Amino acid sequence: MDFFSNLALGFSTAASPENLLFCLIGVLLGTLIGVLPGIGATATIAMLLPITFQLEPVSSLIMLAGIYYGAQYGGSTTAILINMPGESSSAVTAIDGYQMARKGRAGAALSIAALGSFFAGTVSTFLVAVLAIPLTAVALKFGAAEYFSLMVVGLVSSIALAHGSIVKALAMVSLGLLLGLVGTDIYSGTPRFTLGIREYADGLNFVAVAVGVFGIAEILRNLEGEKTRTVLMSKVTNLWPTRDDFRRMVAPVLRGTAIGSALGILPGGGAILAAFASYTVEKRISDHPEEFGHGAIEGVAGPESANNAGAQTSFIPLLTLGIPANPVMALMVGAMIIQGIVPGPNVATEQPALFWGIIASMWIGNLMLVVLNLPLIGLWVKLLTIPYYVLFPIIMAFCSIGVYSVNSNVYDLYAVAGFGLLGYVLVKLRCEPAPLLLGFVLGPLLEENLRRAMILSRGDPMTFVTRPISAVLLLLAVAVLVIVFLPSVKAKREEVFQEED
Repeated sequence: MDFFSNLALGFSTAASPENLLFCLIGVLLGTLIGVLPGIGATATIAMLLPITFQLEPVSSLIMLAGIYYGAQYGGSTTAILINMPGESSSAVTAIDGYQMARKGRAGAALSIAALGSFFAGTVSTFLVAVLAIPLTAVALKFGAAEYFSLMVVGLVSSIALAHGSIVKALAMVSLGLLLGLVGTDIYSGTPRFTLGIREYADGLNFVAVAVGVFGIAEILRNLEGEKTRTVLMSKVTNLWPTRDDFRRMVAPVLRGTAIGSALGILPGGGAILAAFASYTVEKRISDHPEEFGHGAIEGVAGPESANNAGAQTSFIPLLTLGIPANPVMALMVGAMIIQGIVPGPNVATEQPALFWGIIASMWIGNLMLVVLNLPLIGLWVKLLTIPYYVLFPIIMAFCSIGVYSVNSNVYDLYAVAGFGLLGYVLVKLRCEPAPLLLGFVLGPLLEENLRRAMILSRGDPMTFVTRPISAVLLLLAVAVLVIVFLPSVKAKREEVFQEED
């Protein structure tokens, strides 16, 4: 009965008028930034972090969560109507969704995406609720050594699942870890890498780093590549799918939900990976693979279900272990820390209303999205005509005011500018900034647990391999590294042998 009593507590928390309002604001704002290409959930949440400081913890986290999974809904709208994914995870949807729109079936494509997303979000949220207590109970048995090893697995997995070069991803994680060292040593009290600036004694401001690397860098990148958007159709009709559409979408939605629920838990880009995996599976098992790329319903239903399921289950490691599975979850960790909440398994026992309120709000938010999204399609279409050069000055001012309001520290504005330029340079160098943020968030926790474990073991490093859970996690990290690097090593050897021949 604990499960149902916990759910009842969660729904009573999430259904309060204030939390319902912030949930609505979150999903609407998430849909909006998902619809407008080039902004993204990560940058938006980074910009909104300063505002959450003024809100109640549960209200702020419900709103930020709504923005994240709301963006997954909104991203499909632009992918289908203008062949420009609002979110990276909606890139696969554009392949067949846009072709359906060109054939006059934009309404059906949008409703299939919305219904599939709603089902996947509902099921995966139930999965979050079911797994929350067992995983929290396991996490409470973790000591310093186990937490260190778990964070190593998270960082290694983020490298493995990063886009592009593995070496660049490793460099980004290392840079993030180094940035996390700035501040005062937790045990000796000695300043480190502060450049003599007293304002950095507590370390670099997480909000400034996140807004700079994601928000400002994204603005600069979009200004450079600003294109005129042409919406395919002015009026979307025939929103409800036909009976044949329902028949064809049921199995892909179920498979996409299963794939997304599993892959969303993995650190890195679980929702993105889930969407691509779902599309690949649907194309391979289809009796008519030639339809894919030309308006296949399965190519919309599967990936949209997968990316929304992945977005929901990415909350599992955050809520139970305090470990972020992706950049957005890293920002959620930052929001919790700003509110004075220590992420981890103790949240479920010490603040059950907040823990279960967030989970219950996901069901409410998904229902809000499916009810609101389809009637508002006309509004989203009109918003697509707003030029980006009109939006960016407002966004820049909003970022600056928000970051300064957190600590009233002018050095935070310098940090935003500096990290904005750094983020832009990283984009130009094809270096993904997400591993950097994960390294920055986990770095201080990694160091603290490493040093605590060494103190408890009186300096014996074997504590990490003699403790069973820690040893298993480290072996898992090694296995992931081997799996990632073996293909590249094999390709390099073949290249060398070809040159010798």
